[in-house]
Amino acid sequence: MNGATSDAGRDWVHGAIDALEREAARSADTHLLKIDLPGFPGIDVYFKDEAAHPTGSLKHRLARSLYLYALCNGRLREGQAVVDASSGSTAIAEAWFARLLGLCFTAVMPACTAPAKIRAVEALGATCDLVDDPATVRTRARAHAVAGACDLDQFGLAERATDWRGNNNIAESILGQLAREPHPRPAWIVCGAGTGGTSATIGRYLRYRRLPTRLCVAEPLGGAFARGWRAHDADACASRSTVIEGIGRPRVEPGFLFDIVDRVVEVPDAASIAAMHLLEALLGRRYGGSSGTNFVACLRLAAAMRARGECGSIVSLLCDRGERYAETLFDPGWLAARALDAAPWRAALLACIDDGGWREP
Repeated sequence: MNGATSDAGRDWVHGAIDALEREAARSADTHLLKIDLPGFPGIDVYFKDEAAHPTGSLKHRLARSLYLYALCNGRLREGQAVVDASSGSTAIAEAWFARLLGLCFTAVMPACTAPAKIRAVEALGATCDLVDDPATVRTRARAHAVAGACDLDQFGLAERATDWRGNNNIAESILGQLAREPHPRPAWIVCGAGTGGTSATIGRYLRYRRLPTRLCVAEPLGGAFARGWRAHDADACASRSTVIEGIGRPRVEPGFLFDIVDRVVEVPDAASIAAMHLLEALLGRRYGGSSGTNFVACLRLAAAMRARGECGSIVSLLCDRGERYAETLFDPGWLAARALDAAPWRAALLACIDDGGWREP
């Protein structure tokens, strides 16, 4: 490579980083919403609305970080194709940033991904490479990388691409927004785990700030992260599949850090779906299934706090827009075809909200 070519390449990288930083400067922080639950006096529950990002999910932050990481590590050059494995929300965000940078992007996605997510990726000018077996998405993405694409590799790099010490990461933002609330240092922060990057960022930041706040991972029943965390087994695999997209990985991903997670709460799919509908009733707009998973875990933690006579706050995340699941999780016919009946869980969760006692149908 001659000097002129090298300088031109450096100029493009600098311009790409400038574009990402300008986008970050234009972006407002997401709201922290408080939900009033009659059965939990003295326990405040908040949700950070990550669905408000321009690309509709908490993965907007991750996608920006992954592109910055690739650029600053010399892995991404002008005109290079980009690829990643994703069940949808990360792919939408990565496609959006690829268009911003003038790059071609391919999302390797399970064929069972919600159709609205696939359409959203394609509407941004990207390509979807659909695979029948969700466990093979990373292998297919690596094949694209062998052919010359830059693999953003959210599952391998998420926990290191995000600046966990600060720089407006999600944990720093939550604590800043809680500063004037009655319980500014939450008892729990609850999040799901897909790559493990969000839980790693939050857990590390809590330790860095020397806070008493504990971290809970909300996981679909039988998920690999739950099984791996209990046994401290990085090779653990899920014992069952889930319809909750974005979390509930088939195996433990390398970005999941066991030792900074204080508890894992497993949530049946029907409970997540019931909670997803309750969030719509409480907040006036739809959110996806993983937000419902988080809500169930929050109620379990709040019920345990109430039983012990504790006061405090619990914070979780609204992960993505529910409109993406109109043809799946919000479709009664789709649910019936999979024998998913959320009605018993809806009754149990409503009772919990009303009297503060945890019960299962």
